Amino acid sequence: PSVLDSFALLSGQLNTLNKVLKHEKTPLLRNQVIIPLVLSPDRDEEIMRQTEGRVPVFSHEVVPDHLRTKPDPEVEEQEKQLITDAARISPDAAQKQIQSLNKMCSNLLEKISKEERESESGGLRQNKQTFNPADTNALVAAVAFGKGLSNRRPPGSGASVQSGQPGAGAIIAGTSGIQQVPMTGAPAQQQPMLAGVQMAPAGQPGKE
Repeated sequence: PSVLDSFALLSGQLNTLNKVLKHEKTPLLRNQVIIPLVLSPDRDEEIMRQTEGRVPVFSHEVVPDHLRTKPDPEVEEQEKQLITDAARISPDAAQKQIQSLNKMCSNLLEKISKEERESESGGLRQNKQTFNPADTNALVAAVAFGKGLSNRRPPGSGASVQSGQPGAGAIIAGTSGIQQVPMTGAPAQQQPMLAGVQMAPAGQPGKE
C-alpha cells in the first residue's frame, strides 16, 4: 500500500506538471535561463553537439560568460554615462550632430568607393597587354643577330648560272616582292632584269 500511495502521488504530480507545460500561457522552456547544477572541466560531447563545436566543456571559466544576463560593471557605467550625456543635449543639437555625422559617413564612403574604382581600373590597365612578346623577341633577334633572315643571294651577284640546256630555267631566289625571271638558253653576258632593276652581269660583283 505504501508503494501504491507513492506511485499515485508521483503520477498526480506528473499529470499536473504536464498540464502546466501544455498550457498556452506557459513560456517555452528553450527561452528560459539555464541554471548550472553540475560543472565539470572534462570534455562533454553532448554540449559540443548542441553548441555545434563552440563550447567543448562546461566549466567554471565559461559559465559566467555564456550564462550572463547583464553586461560587465565597466560597460554598465559607460552606458549610464552615455545616457546621461545624451539626455543633456537638446533635440535640435542632436539632429544637427546626426546630420553632420551622416554627411561625414557619406563623404567617407564616396572616397572609399572612388579609390576602389581607381585601383581596379589601374590594375586593369597594368594587366592589359598592348604588345605581342613573341613578335617583339623575333624582331629583336632579327635585328641583332639576323635570325630568320634569308642568306641566299640572287644570280648575277657572284652566283654561277647554268645555261645551254634547252627548257632549263633558273629562278631567281628572293623574297616575294622580287620578280621571278626565267632564263632559257640566254648567254651569260645577258643582263637579267630583276623587278625592273638592271642587274650586273655574271662574274662581276655588284656595287655596294
